[in-house]
Amino acid sequence: MSRRLLAAAVALVLTIIGTLVIVSYVAGADERAMSDLEPVKVLVVTEEIPKGTSAGQLADRVALETVPASAKAPGALSSLDEVSGQVVETELATGEQLPAHRFVEPDALAAAGEVEAPAGMHQITVRLDRTRVVGGHLLAGEKVGIFVSLEGEAQDGKTHLMDHNVLVTRVQGGVAPPADPAAEPAAEPAAAAPPAETILVTLALDAPAAEKVVYAAEYERIWLSLEGAKADASGAAVATRESLYK
Repeated sequence: MSRRLLAAAVALVLTIIGTLVIVSYVAGADERAMSDLEPVKVLVVTEEIPKGTSAGQLADRVALETVPASAKAPGALSSLDEVSGQVVETELATGEQLPAHRFVEPDALAAAGEVEAPAGMHQITVRLDRTRVVGGHLLAGEKVGIFVSLEGEAQDGKTHLMDHNVLVTRVQGGVAPPADPAAEPAAEPAAAAPPAETILVTLALDAPAAEKVVYAAEYERIWLSLEGAKADASGAAVATRESLYK
């Protein structure tokens, strides 16, 4: 075999080998790219979600979308079942993937001082003396009765349980709950601040009840009672000076 023919054969072999190497690399790159683009399902916020919204109320505010695996946010949810019974601890914006770490137990949010009002309810804030709010020992998430005393002379005054089983959504200035005994004590615990003499209490009410509360806050006097799970409002009637001594 001539030297020229041998050189041509070697060149051909090298060309084939080089082509195979390039094809193999390109195929591997395509596979790597495809693994990054592997489609996954995630829940995406379609309508702004306020803080405190429960997972059970999110069906109309999120949608299941397909995104590349590389674009999936850490902890993004694909089903609301994973956070059933929990609430959103911070506001979520439209277009944001729904992350599991933004959900907490309702009690945790209540301890932070705020819970979500039921859909369709108005939230009204009233400023009351601490003695009219169970001594200031009131937390968000608790239920209260609303007693209203009409101003006037003693013989003309009246008191009535205007509404009951009303949800408290926020308390500002109340007596802080006791510290968690399991928590580690601070190196130098700060002195506890005295409770405020007046407290801001936000109530979730329907429109007719909200009107009455606003009127009472403007012109009358309001007392709040702390209601337990079995609090009974039956038998309540307008209390007057005459009925007081019957």
